[in-house]
Amino acid sequence: MTVSLRSVVSRSEGSIGGALAGALVVLAFLLATPGTAFAQADPPSSGNGFDLEQNYPNPFNPETTIPFTLGDELFASGRPVVVSVRIFNLLGQPVAYPVALQHAAGPGVEVNGLEYTQPGRHEAYWDGTDQSGRPVASGIYFMQLTVNGQSVSRKMYALK
Repeated sequence: MTVSLRSVVSRSEGSIGGALAGALVVLAFLLATPGTAFAQADPPSSGNGFDLEQNYPNPFNPETTIPFTLGDELFASGRPVVVSVRIFNLLGQPVAYPVALQHAAGPGVEVNGLEYTQPGRHEAYWDGTDQSGRPVASGIYFMQLTVNGQSVSRKMYALK
């Protein structure tokens, strides 16, 4: 799919507020980014051996758990896979890296380029704060799972 960011911006400047125009630009960018899929109601499958499940609870206040599955085929080479989970706001701005739950590296390790050595279901935890430790506002956020450079994203809702 080819999306022109310039056409999205020029069409939205005159009739839509700046924040919405920015959100449209981010959405167009994400849709045009190879390897990124936005999930609907069904659990997404990247087609590359990993899945991002819906966070729970959703909506959340103030914290949530983000489950994901790493398939056996990712480990066929015997090497670990590199995983990142990142939270973005509607404008596409990075908000936080959740921390891994029950990872060999120990508690509280950010899922940012973290190596996993075993297939199966894993979880990340987000306390609902930004990178500065401030609670996030109510609204829509995107969680993005990246495994060995391939990404899949899903919406989630913070409700205060």
